[in-house]
Amino acid sequence: MSALARLCMLGLCLLTGQGTLFAQTYPERSIKFIVPFPAGGPADLVARTLASKLTISLGKSVIVENRSGAGGNIATDEVAKAAPDGLTLLLATNGPLVVNQALYGSLPFDPQKDFATVSQIAEIPLAVLVHPSLPVNSMQELIAYAKAHPGQLSYASSGAGSGGHLSGALIAQMAQIDLAHIPYRGLAPATSDLFAGHVKMMVGGLFSALPYVEAGKLKALAVATPKRVQSAPNLPTVAETGLTGFEIVSWYGVVVPAKTPQPIVDRLYQDLMAAVNMPDVQERLFEKGGLEKIANSPSEFAAVIAREIPQYAHIVKITGAKAE
Repeated sequence: MSALARLCMLGLCLLTGQGTLFAQTYPERSIKFIVPFPAGGPADLVARTLASKLTISLGKSVIVENRSGAGGNIATDEVAKAAPDGLTLLLATNGPLVVNQALYGSLPFDPQKDFATVSQIAEIPLAVLVHPSLPVNSMQELIAYAKAHPGQLSYASSGAGSGGHLSGALIAQMAQIDLAHIPYRGLAPATSDLFAGHVKMMVGGLFSALPYVEAGKLKALAVATPKRVQSAPNLPTVAETGLTGFEIVSWYGVVVPAKTPQPIVDRLYQDLMAAVNMPDVQERLFEKGGLEKIANSPSEFAAVIAREIPQYAHIVKITGAKAE
């Protein structure tokens, strides 16, 4: 064996040994779980539910920290620049990891190079929601109203680059109507203003809105998903209402900084899978929380991001969506 080959083998052994050592001692202290939205929304629910289970399985506190702003870029950049030791996790969304590259043009992080994927946990079905004072009861009526009142109808979202933002932009583009986007720092404040009537329309989480729809405080017109959802089978898809081909997906996943040792990524993946399969977590997130379970592998999650980046870049381009 040549000297170079022996040196390479030695280096590989050292790296493997270091990764194994990390895994054996991991975690040495508490873990930060960064959420790119304020407390109170579905992202916060997912993070705090998972954090409570990881605290038990890892034997150290997993502390949720909310870092809202810039469409999730602030929190995402913080995790990208954190030490690759498995002590900083990000509850990722397809805003900063997929959409924002096209929406902002320049980011302080690379969505594919600066992170190691752990798992795409769940999708959240989105619905077109309106305030009861708006005199519409269907997507067709909404579009007709917007055409009769050009520039007067605004819609809220949880932030620039969110599924709600792109849904509104795509509806406007496909229906040829003028909608003004109002981004918020999370779903909770956007929903509060919708309840108050300060904004008349929002594309937001369906399940969390259903009690308010049933109470007459909101009206749901359609879902943004490619097919009808089980929790509201009578609600049509946007595509069914005439905007053929319409589809926007919003999801939550967990990533860590790039170069995090693979044994640590594997440990986090195993513990997350154990957590999402627990009966109480299933009930809280997927039965009562209205999320659609994904729970895929690190490589499958990475493939989703790689596939969606060009797809959403195309949507941003054709809609002219901007980061306000």
